[in-house]
Amino acid sequence: MTEKIGIVGAGIVGLAVARELAAARGAEVTVLEKEERVGVHQTGHNSGVVHAGIYYQPGSLKARLCREGVALLKEYCAAHGLPYDEVGKLVVASTRAERPQLRALAERARANGVPGIAELDALGLREIEPHAVGVAAVHSPHTAVCDFPAVARRLAQDVAELGGSVHLSHPVRAIRERAGRVEVLAGRRGFAFDRLVVCAGLGTDAVARMAGAPGEVRIVPFKGEFYALQGAARNLVRGLIYPVPDPRYPFLGVHLTRQIGGEVLVGPNAVLALAYEAYDGRGFRDAGRILGWPGTLRMARTHWRTGIRETYGSLVKGAFVRGARRYVPELTAADLVRAPGGVRAQAVARDGRLVDDFVVDVQGRVVLVRNAPSPAATSSLAIARHIAGIVPALVR
Repeated sequence: MTEKIGIVGAGIVGLAVARELAAARGAEVTVLEKEERVGVHQTGHNSGVVHAGIYYQPGSLKARLCREGVALLKEYCAAHGLPYDEVGKLVVASTRAERPQLRALAERARANGVPGIAELDALGLREIEPHAVGVAAVHSPHTAVCDFPAVARRLAQDVAELGGSVHLSHPVRAIRERAGRVEVLAGRRGFAFDRLVVCAGLGTDAVARMAGAPGEVRIVPFKGEFYALQGAARNLVRGLIYPVPDPRYPFLGVHLTRQIGGEVLVGPNAVLALAYEAYDGRGFRDAGRILGWPGTLRMARTHWRTGIRETYGSLVKGAFVRGARRYVPELTAADLVRAPGGVRAQAVARDGRLVDDFVVDVQGRVVLVRNAPSPAATSSLAIARHIAGIVPALVR
């Protein structure tokens, strides 16, 4: 008998999981999505970077699935005529004090099997990015950009071609396990599945509570704001220019990203949001739930200085411009215009720790993706294979 598997969330991860379960397991898959189209949230609000695997702890799920995911995504885009451009990335040390950390980053990249990693001096980095400055850099020539919303739409088409279905405008309202099945009320319809996989991103906690599995981490939203370069300033950036990351945080700092189509984004920052879908930067509708999680306040007590700096950068354009000028000094405030922002779903543990790795739990017949921040889009096809391997097989 064909197993019936439900997937909550039609972002790139949920759709990749649905496609994998249908193709590899022959399952009858049903994707439930509250929005009117696929890829609305994190999939459609990011800089489009296909990460090569430079940053992640060797041996971690992130490191492994990122490297696997890059290869799968590149192949998938080629097979379906989707844009994929290896523009390359420079991680730039702007001071000598950052050199040891930059060197460690190069070693980590090599340990993760990132191809083509090169360590450059000040002259070498300008051969790659003529308008950039710094004392040293790490170059990743195969770091790419792609159109993740387009990938999500193609995955949804694959699901349909494999006999599955994607139900849009179907918010999940209730979940109950009964008589060996998972019953789900979505929109005004009832569904019954053998297994349910939750890939709900910003809505993870709400769906987990419905499933009776709140867990020991919670999603805390961080608003990321972008600017875009306009006019001739776009020609100052060839590929991707990133700062040396602070190892205490899973965020990468303000950076410059040439996208598919030639637009160059500057950002994002990372500001604690008090609403899960605060794309306009405002809103407090989820403040009680977010601040009520003990980990949120413990995190704030530990990282308040960084929080003040990020908030200042959000309120004062000049601070954002200074961050960009640190790497491309020719930029001026007039070169930067506001661009649509995003919200990152970041899991925070009860003790205030920012959870870095991907986290997937199995609770009875429900599989919950608890934490899938960047590089989840890059890793989506590999995450799907990983999840397909841990979704318990149906035994009749």
